[in-house]
Amino acid sequence: MASNTIAAIATPAAMGGVSMIRVSGPEAFSIAEKVFHPFQGKVLEQMKGYTAAYGGFYEGKDQIDDGVALVYHAPKSYTGEDVVELTCHGGILITRKILRLLLDQGARMAQAGEFSKRAFLNGKMNLTQAESIMDLIASQNEQALKSARAQMNGALFSKINGVKETLLEVAAHLAAWVDFPEEDIEEVEQEHLLQSLSGALKDARELLSTFDTGKILREGIETTIVGKPNVGKSTLMNLLAGCEKSIVTDIAGTTRDVIEESVNLGNVVLRLADTAGIRQTDDKVEQYGVELALKRMKTAGLVLAVFDYSVELSEEDEKILEAVKEEKMPAIAVINKTDLQGKLDEDKLKQYFQNIVYISANNTDSIKLLSDQIQEVLGFAHIDPSAAMLANERQRLCAQQAERALQESVDALQMGMTLDAVTVSVESAIEALLELTGERVTDTVVDQVFHQFCVGK
Repeated sequence: MASNTIAAIATPAAMGGVSMIRVSGPEAFSIAEKVFHPFQGKVLEQMKGYTAAYGGFYEGKDQIDDGVALVYHAPKSYTGEDVVELTCHGGILITRKILRLLLDQGARMAQAGEFSKRAFLNGKMNLTQAESIMDLIASQNEQALKSARAQMNGALFSKINGVKETLLEVAAHLAAWVDFPEEDIEEVEQEHLLQSLSGALKDARELLSTFDTGKILREGIETTIVGKPNVGKSTLMNLLAGCEKSIVTDIAGTTRDVIEESVNLGNVVLRLADTAGIRQTDDKVEQYGVELALKRMKTAGLVLAVFDYSVELSEEDEKILEAVKEEKMPAIAVINKTDLQGKLDEDKLKQYFQNIVYISANNTDSIKLLSDQIQEVLGFAHIDPSAAMLANERQRLCAQQAERALQESVDALQMGMTLDAVTVSVESAIEALLELTGERVTDTVVDQVFHQFCVGK
């Protein structure tokens, strides 16, 4: 029979000052005591929770390292179980050796996300809070960090719970009115019912509207830099990246492939792609690069279209303008080389772009101007990272199911259908919201959620 006590390394597999191995389960103390001996003769199980002991790690009678054991008693721990966190020196070999000793003494290797899964199953957190843990770990900027922290503190759960409680009251009243007509139950007023359901529908739609913003916060946005040769695309790429990623020369057609880099600009991560200059060419390799640039432009979440302030709009520029107009994509016109005499038809650009930035790519102050425009285009200028936000596709689908069921309930009520029909739709919406928070969710869904976690968390 497999042990129900799990162990795993909870720090990165790399050399460092210290490493930590986490042990959780009914035999956490007894297993840890076979490997770790406090120098002052303490017994781990008898120590108070949230206290630490300094001691040695032993393989048989041989001490192999020294370190600290931190004790947590159930249910006052991360997982809700007895937990011991063992901290040793941060060598890869010694950390793995201590883990192996724990496994030899009866623990089993934790699966990906199993510590957090146990925390969820033991009621230490709801599913939306658990999912925010990985968002917190993966945060690449301040806004993403604040948003993940807000969801961990229950911002999303509170929003969903408010809608759910409203619907539970509605469902209970409907059920009582339909099932017990002979009882003295307050009559269901259709106007009040419609108001409650419409309010819940509005909340569900507002929640769904947060998904795209939340996704950009967490994952960044695909951003393509386009323009004809020698307008300064590669210089802009290098300026944003903070290092030389693209070759910069005065020779047209230097960039032939797509060069990629992720950069943190203000409150958003840009997954940048510097593409080949848009122009007619007989060079087969460069021609392929131009085709690839146009494809990337069509699929990008944001386009930075670079134009040369010192020259008139060319046929290649016109091609970019038409592509922006046709695809209706979020785009910013970046007018480069503003330190030179201007010949560009700015009025024409304004017909295609709502957002225009004037920069000199060799001036680092220009980045602030561009950053502000990007925040504006993406709707990040006034974002509240502490607000409830949907964090992933699973949550979006649940919210979408709830929104659809609520729309059906409103439609049924307005069409004069029986209250039974309305009740069915309301109950479907409640089920979707319960699945979103994890209050009523299948084992398969739970396994899928925590499988995405790292081992040790």
